[in-house]
Parts: sequence; C-alpha cells; structure tokens
Amino acid sequence: MTRRFSWLRAYTWLVVAWLTLPVLVMIAFGFNDTPGRYNQTWEGFTFKWYGRVFGIDALTEALLISVVVAIITAVVAGALGTGIGYALGRHRFRGSGPVNLVLFAAMSAPELVMGASLLTLFVSLGIGLGPVTITIAHIMFSISFVSVVVRARVLTLDRSLEEAAADLGATGWTTFWRVTFPLLLPAIGSGMMLAFALSIDDFVVTNFTAGTTVTFPLWIWGATRVGLPPQVNVMGTLIFAVGVLIAVLSGVRSRPRRRRG
Repeated sequence: MTRRFSWLRAYTWLVVAWLTLPVLVMIAFGFNDTPGRYNQTWEGFTFKWYGRVFGIDALTEALLISVVVAIITAVVAGALGTGIGYALGRHRFRGSGPVNLVLFAAMSAPELVMGASLLTLFVSLGIGLGPVTITIAHIMFSISFVSVVVRARVLTLDRSLEEAAADLGATGWTTFWRVTFPLLLPAIGSGMMLAFALSIDDFVVTNFTAGTTVTFPLWIWGATRVGLPPQVNVMGTLIFAVGVLIAVLSGVRSRPRRRRG
C-alpha cells in the first residue's frame, strides 16, 4: 500500500511539473536581457522589461481590449448564467430538459464550429465585426459555464434556511436577497471568474468574430511570425500572478469557514 501511494505521489508531482514548466519558462524570459525582438535564447538577467511593459502601443491596446471585453463578459454572463442556473436547480418546468441539453452542447461544441456559426449569424444580420461582436460571442459561450456552476450550488443549498426565513415572516423576495443570494455568491463569483478567464485568452471564436479588432491573443499570434517581444512574457506573468493572488485570497477566506464546519 505504501509503495502504491509513493508512486501516486511521484506521478502527481510529475504532472504538476509538466503543467508548471511552460509558465516558469514564460516568467523566466520576462527577465531576459535580449538585445533584439527575438526572445528565444537566454542573454542575461534584467528588470528593464517590467519598466517598459507598456512600451508597445499596439500590444497595450490589444490587452486593454481583451480586459474590457472580459470584464463585460464576466458581468453579463454572470447575471444571465445565474438566472438560468437558479431556475434549473430550483424549479422543474416544461423545457428544462432541452435547456440543459443546449447548455452542455454549447460547452462541448468545438470552438471552430461555434466561431463559424457566429460569424455566419453576424454576417447574415449585417452586423459589423468588432469589439461588440467579440463581446456577444464571449457572453454566449460563457453563459453555459456560469449556469452549470450556479446550478450545482443551488442543488446543494439547505432549504431549511429559506423555510426558517419564511416562518419568521420574510417575503419570497426578501428571503432570496437576504438568505439565498449570499449562499449563492461564492458560486456566482466562481462562475464570473471562469467567464473572465475563458474570455481573456480565447483565440478561435475571437478570430472569427473580431474583424479588424486585435485582442491580446490575436496580437500574440500575429507577432509570432516576426518574434515575440519580452513585454508579452511580462504581461503573461502579471496576468498569471493576479490569478494566483485571487486563488490564494479565496483559499485564505474559506479557511475559517472550514474550521467552523
């Protein structure tokens, strides 16, 4: 039994190392003292690229577009996905089966198919491609992920808390905002962060619906033909650091709850 667990631990750490290696390479080459545009060989250690992180105007604009689109996607998909997830988890109504099917079909459909279908829709409606179509597309494929997360949380809610609020004279609306919504808030936040992450690094669907607009992933893809500047590594490192910080803060915040439980 001990030998089996030792092999399992070794395998786990091997997988973690394999997944972490590209991130570590990205972080390391953000400090590379490369003299030219090609950032492929190690030339020395420097912090200068962190001071010049916004030195390329086109890259900074692309990152700004991606961040704005991701924020709007997280907010709108969070609101719509929360409503759908709550309805599916709490109520049984005619058509709930097909709605579930559509949600999981949107999650499992290849991005190539979704991007091509959205492009056909926008072109047929005469909608010009740009930031608006990118945002609409990102909201459409993010709603499913938010609704699934919220639905899973709704199914595990303790209904006795809502019944106790009703026994104490609270209306249905008051019960929802004072009892149900705070219990759903961690799931809603998780769904919104997932929507933000899916949006900010999406390439396939964005490539179909962007037109002449350039987002952060599209800029990187275009720059690979002439060489990636170190600023790309720096921006990637900062985005990764923000994600790790959010995860750490979430873990620290949930630790007292686990102790009380």
